[in-house]
Amino acid sequence: MGGGFADDVAFMERHTPIVLLRDGDAAVAVAPAYQGRVMTSTFDRQAGPSFGWINRPVIEKGVLSGEQAQGQLQDHIHVFGGEERFWLGPEGGQFAFYFKPGTEFDFADWRVPAVIDTEPFELVDSRSDSVAFRRDCELTNYSGQVFKMGIERTVRLIDRAGAAQLVGGPLADGVRMVGYQTDNRLTNQGDQAWSPETGLPSIWILGMFNPTPRTVVVVPIEPGAEAELGPKVNAAYFGEVPADYLKVSDDTLFFRGDGTRRGKIGVGPKRAKGVAGSYDADSQTLTIVICTQQPAPHGYVNSMWEHQQDPYSGDVINSYNDGSPEPGAPPLGPFYELETSSPAAALQPGETLRHVQKTLHFSGGEAELDGIAKNLLGVTLAEIKRQF
Repeated sequence: MGGGFADDVAFMERHTPIVLLRDGDAAVAVAPAYQGRVMTSTFDRQAGPSFGWINRPVIEKGVLSGEQAQGQLQDHIHVFGGEERFWLGPEGGQFAFYFKPGTEFDFADWRVPAVIDTEPFELVDSRSDSVAFRRDCELTNYSGQVFKMGIERTVRLIDRAGAAQLVGGPLADGVRMVGYQTDNRLTNQGDQAWSPETGLPSIWILGMFNPTPRTVVVVPIEPGAEAELGPKVNAAYFGEVPADYLKVSDDTLFFRGDGTRRGKIGVGPKRAKGVAGSYDADSQTLTIVICTQQPAPHGYVNSMWEHQQDPYSGDVINSYNDGSPEPGAPPLGPFYELETSSPAAALQPGETLRHVQKTLHFSGGEAELDGIAKNLLGVTLAEIKRQF
C-alpha cells in the first residue's frame, strides 16, 4: 500500500490542479493536466489509504509547467502515476502509435505520444460526483497513417448502492469502499474511414496501483479447448513470465503484483469475462476492474513489440508487473497495472466508439470480502492467498 490519501492530494495540489469527487467519506482525485486521469482514490478522504500509485519525483519536476525533464525514463514516458488513465492502442506492431516509422521495436525507440503523456485534456464539466473532459488530436502510426481523433472522457463516482448492484448483493456493514467509472469515447474526425489495412486505434485504459509482496492479480477466464477459444494467456510480452509469477488453472489466472519483476499477461476476447482484480492480503484490500463487453467485428489491436502476422489478435484484459526494463536500468515505478481495451475502432467519419471501465476498492475483514471475490472473480480469498 502507498501512503495516505490526504497527504497525496496535498502533494499533488502543490504541482497541478486536482478535481476532488466526493461521496460521503469516499473520494476520487482527478488531474485535468494529466489527461483527466484518476490519480488516486480512498474510502476515507481524511485518514484513509491512497490506492493509486503516485510518482512524486516526476510530478515535482514540473514537466507540464514548461521545465525540461531530465533522465532516461522521461525520454520515453513521463511516469506521473495514477490509478486510471486514458491511452490509445496499439502499442507495438506495424500500426503502433508508440514507435515512429522505421524504428526498432525495443525500449530505446519506444515513446508515448504527448497527447496521452504530457498534454492536458480540456475540462468541460465539473460536479460533485463527476467531471468531464475532451481533447482533439492528430496522430500518425508506425505505417504513416494519419488519424484525426476526438477524445471524450467522463469520470463518475459509483456509490454504495451502485457497488452492491455490481457485486450481486448488499455490502456488509464492515466493508468500506470507493468506486468510480470512466466513460471513454473516440470519434473519427477525419474525412476518411479508418481501415484495418492501414491500422485501427483502440481505447486503452490502464491503472497503476501500489505493489506489495502479497498482492496477487486475479483474472477469470472462460474454460475450454485452445482449438476453440485460443490460448488461456499471452505471457510473452516482455519475455515469458516464469511459473513463480504466473499460475494458470482451467478458469483463472493468478499473477504477482509485487513490483519486483517486469512482466505482462493478456487475455483475448474468447477467454476474457470483462473483469479482473487483485487482492492485497496485508491490507485486506480487494480491487475490482470491470469493463464493457461489446461486439468486435475487427478484433482487438495487437500491442506486441514486433512486426505482427495478425494485428487484430490482441487482448481485452492485461496486467503488468513492473521491474527493470533492461539490465542495469531502474524500474519505471515500481507499480502493477490492471488494464482493459476496447475493440479495434473501424470508424466512419463522425462515428464514435465507447468504452466504459469501472474500478472499485473494497476494504474489510476477509469473511466480509470473500463473497465479493467469489461473486466477481470466481475464487475465494483463501485460493488467492495460497497461489504464491
